[in-house]
Amino acid sequence: MSLIEKIVSNIVLISILLLVSCVGLSNKRVIAASVTHINNNLLKDSTVKFLWREDRYDEELKGTYNTIVINENYCKTITEQERAALAYIATFVGSECRWENDEPKADRSNLKCKILTALDLGCQGSEKHLVFLRKWFKNDKKCLKKLENIPSTPYTATIQDTFDKIDITVKGNTIKVWYKASGVNLRDELYWGWTETDYFKFEKDNLQLIRVEISKEKTTK
Repeated sequence: MSLIEKIVSNIVLISILLLVSCVGLSNKRVIAASVTHINNNLLKDSTVKFLWREDRYDEELKGTYNTIVINENYCKTITEQERAALAYIATFVGSECRWENDEPKADRSNLKCKILTALDLGCQGSEKHLVFLRKWFKNDKKCLKKLENIPSTPYTATIQDTFDKIDITVKGNTIKVWYKASGVNLRDELYWGWTETDYFKFEKDNLQLIRVEISKEKTTK
């Protein structure tokens, strides 16, 4: 099976699974309940595997699908600074996003994405999501400008990007978020991938994006 066929097959399987969960199997979600308590203690030096992908087998559908998995235990004790750094990068790359009630609102503020849900920040582009990021990046004019025009791309889109891996490292007053992402254009049968590392300098009540390192994008057909 070609790469494009695998991606299309994966989209179909996930679509069916989401439909089943809406009917009554919502407890089978890959991600656990969203954040309930945020740890506001001082940050400690650490490196955490935040997101990865796994193949899952569905007994009812008799099929395997590849899905995003998020570190649920980490989300329960995450600091506000780390939460803001992850939420920022998650705003611009997909994480199996889907429209609530299966169709977009007029302002497209009901796109539910796995990472933002895990961070308890509501839907992509919602007031909860954007108010939180604007508060934390209030001193970073470039980030604020970028937040004025955010994507709203569901996982069923013909052209889309998605996360494959995310690691987050805290050292001193710096938060480093490294991630691997990939994209697809189903119409033109194109596939691409890249890695990126974003460095954030944090203070008690704000973050600033101080450096971005991006690998050369590789495109295949």
